[in-house]
Amino acid sequence: MIDLTWRLFSQTGNIETYLLLKELEERARGTGNSTQQEDEEVSSIDTKL
Repeated sequence: MIDLTWRLFSQTGNIETYLLLKELEERARGTGNSTQQEDEEVSSIDTKL
């Protein structure tokens, strides 16, 4: 499924397809908690400004 999603993104450049690819990769790694990680990343960026 990840390969199919990557091929679709590489052919279309659709950002939603890329985001789906990243979500599938995270689930495959077993993290599945991308929202919390994204919130932490945004917080660290805000503090660096």
